[in-house]
Amino acid sequence: MIPVDIGRDEAAEAARRELADPAYQAAEPSWLAKAMEWVLARLDEVFTAAAELTTAGPLGWVLLGLLLLVAVLVIRRRLGPTRRRAKASHEVFDGDKLTAAGYRQTAETALAEGRLADAVRDRFRAIVCGLEERGVLDVRTGRTADEAATEAGKRLPALADELRQGATQFDDVFYGGRPATEPGYRRLVALDEAAAATRPLVGGAAR
Repeated sequence: MIPVDIGRDEAAEAARRELADPAYQAAEPSWLAKAMEWVLARLDEVFTAAAELTTAGPLGWVLLGLLLLVAVLVIRRRLGPTRRRAKASHEVFDGDKLTAAGYRQTAETALAEGRLADAVRDRFRAIVCGLEERGVLDVRTGRTADEAATEAGKRLPALADELRQGATQFDDVFYGGRPATEPGYRRLVALDEAAAATRPLVGGAAR
């Protein structure tokens, strides 16, 4: 019979490593703390039960293995949907759409009022809307931030990395619950200005 050679501390550490995945880090910090607390509580229950079962001989080890299996399945079922949502990109626009100039104005207003998340959202929208107005991107509903960055990066290769970073910031802040920062917003302003000044490639040449 092969003993189950794992302790409470080792299991807790394994849970912490799992939740350290960047996909979880994109979720709202308060959610992550609650998830960690929930996982560790379930592990504590398993090991409390294990202390009683292992005195029962081979049957106890079998039941312990089943308990661990159930704990893993429940944890993955509970956390899986949120993990998938954390990885997903989201639509850039919703509701009534403004012009690029309109989004820039609302972004600056939000910044002045201390609403950094709204400022980040509208400045990224200004970037995408500006690219649509210039014909760099076709006007299309339902486009996600990642799609916008990927498509625009093909036309503006010098800005491809910055566009991907901007899309990640948009998703993380506005949909993922991460705190927005003024330096992050200023990077979007610089990207907006650079995108407006960069000529897109057409058939391998800039125009």
